[in-house]
Amino acid sequence: MLASDLHDCFNAVEVQELELGTLDLATFGINADGFYIYQNTTQESGFMSFDRIARSFCKVAADYYPMILGRPTVNNDGKAVILVDPNNICMPDIAEIMVEHPIEDFIETRKSDVEGGKDIRFFNKHKFYSNSGVSRLPQATYNRDDAGAIVRVIRFKDNEYVALYVVVTHVLFDGTGFITFLNHWAEYSRNIDTAEYKLEKPPVNDRSVVREYFDKITPTDPPFIRHMKEYNSTPPMASPTNIAPILMATPDTPGLEEQHLLHISGTKLEQLRQDIDKSQTINLVLAAMLTKTMAQVNMKEFKVAPKWSYVMFPFDCRLRTDIPVEFSGNLSISAIAPLESSFVLESSYEEVALAIKDHCSRTTSDYAKSAILTIENELHILYQASMCMCNSPDSSYVGLTNLRYMLMYTIDFGYGGPGLLSCDYFVKDGMMRIYPNKQDGGIDLVMNYSDKLFKHLDDSSGLLQYADIIY
Repeated sequence: MLASDLHDCFNAVEVQELELGTLDLATFGINADGFYIYQNTTQESGFMSFDRIARSFCKVAADYYPMILGRPTVNNDGKAVILVDPNNICMPDIAEIMVEHPIEDFIETRKSDVEGGKDIRFFNKHKFYSNSGVSRLPQATYNRDDAGAIVRVIRFKDNEYVALYVVVTHVLFDGTGFITFLNHWAEYSRNIDTAEYKLEKPPVNDRSVVREYFDKITPTDPPFIRHMKEYNSTPPMASPTNIAPILMATPDTPGLEEQHLLHISGTKLEQLRQDIDKSQTINLVLAAMLTKTMAQVNMKEFKVAPKWSYVMFPFDCRLRTDIPVEFSGNLSISAIAPLESSFVLESSYEEVALAIKDHCSRTTSDYAKSAILTIENELHILYQASMCMCNSPDSSYVGLTNLRYMLMYTIDFGYGGPGLLSCDYFVKDGMMRIYPNKQDGGIDLVMNYSDKLFKHLDDSSGLLQYADIIY
């Protein structure tokens, strides 16, 4: 639990209602979390001190991110808000854990494909949970009277490494907002001794900037929404007049323990692009490879070809609108390609890549406005989509989140950035996340697939010509 002497950090917190947006509500019950692992190269006794970590978290939350300290509710006007009350703070759950094992007990290594390069190291969470004596770490939730943010400072034997485990409810941030928050928290920690707490680029928490922007946009149904209306036989449900209480009652999305990690070196990544279509981005050719591969995997497991293959890319509206880049809430919209699996299975990787590009590259503000209106007025389509976008005899699903360019290695609490990452961000069946790996300039591909599906990913798969299975 949070040390009682940290309560003074919240003295300046004011009573306030912070309105949630539609995109915030759509992620209710989902977590964003991960391990950020730091090496104590100088063997400092006070390395990543618990008090510094805890105090800086509470201070930056109180000063710039009060939503972390509030509780979600529906106000008298029927709006979803985070109610921040200094007399009823939703306290962050911050604690320290000592592990009586060296971190090497949980590390996997692979040879570098760069001549003279050092071995590439990976933190194996499966080994950690199985052999460290630490039970699976908690998830943040608003569905019980628990914290909306959880931090664990994990110290390994001999204090050579410290892992920072952080989890927040997704309703507070999208990926961009979350990584920005972590960097702001680290900035506070670096300056805590001088009490220089003013952030150079403070976050924008006011969701009205999103509403005001999209109020001026004319919606256009993207192909995926048209697809759902045309091909789904489920009768439309009566749309509620207020989605806030319904989405705020969404159960927590359970974490998937059957998670797998693949690594593609920088050299192999470029080779993949050259082999498939050198005129396209790495993200697109990797999506094509994964889409075709997972349709094949589904067919092996279920003994029948799926009818549809769904490919999802989230895109950050900050990059395509004049909404401030400092906006901290959820501002990601899904670009989804519904492809007939027969086309996916019979076509070349290049043809699949072009089809995905055709569907997803056109996602702009008018599509985003349509998606928001669909959530607000045709909630049954959101539920239908969640049922379809999975791996089953009827469909295969690849949800590919590209985090290669996020500032994860800059999260510096005063000792340099993390050396290893191990993230569970947005855990849902079929979701994959691309993380940067600074050790060799490659990527780590986290795959949320059940073991029964993953076992079919064998040497006959084109993917394993480029990727190395870590666990």
